Amino acid sequence: MSDPYFFGYGSLVNRRTHVYTPAHRATLPGWRREWRATALRPSAFLTARPVPGSEIDGLIAPVPGHDWAALDQREAGYDRVPASKIRHEMDAAPHVAVYSIPARTDDRESCPILLSYLDVVVQGFLAEFGEAGVARFFKTTDNWSLPVADDRAAPLYPRAQELAAAEVTLVDRWLSEIGVERIHVDETGLGHDAAP
Repeated sequence: MSDPYFFGYGSLVNRRTHVYTPAHRATLPGWRREWRATALRPSAFLTARPVPGSEIDGLIAPVPGHDWAALDQREAGYDRVPASKIRHEMDAAPHVAVYSIPARTDDRESCPILLSYLDVVVQGFLAEFGEAGVARFFKTTDNWSLPVADDRAAPLYPRAQELAAAEVTLVDRWLSEIGVERIHVDETGLGHDAAP
């Protein structure tokens, strides 16, 4: 029996954050990303939801031996749901799952996006899809009305990566271009165990 695959559309696009190989670039039609504020964490989740007519880029990679435990733990708070019609360059057509936060009664109006988390996501999209892919990421992600907590000096995101100067400039330019509010971590009250 062949291994199942997951579709990563956020931090899982950054190969530095996981050990799943071989990973392949892919596109998932009928979905969009969004930042979600829930009571599960004091910082926002990046999730995906079905939206007809939209599509998002990402990576697919195998889950050896159907052993989802580590990935499910990493994606705590998400449901693992079947994904279909994924476009990729593999010869095989594996079964693919995508992680998505289900509807919740404890959604909040606002909580911050960790900049260290966003940095990891953008770094991954830049490596895989170039600057055009970064542009598609920002344009196919909703809820940029949430503020961004600038934790670059002391990252709260557990899989934070060091960015090159050009990567920092790219993230900052996009945040400025879409008019995202940036706040300091001490204004958010986030604790060091708060990161997704």
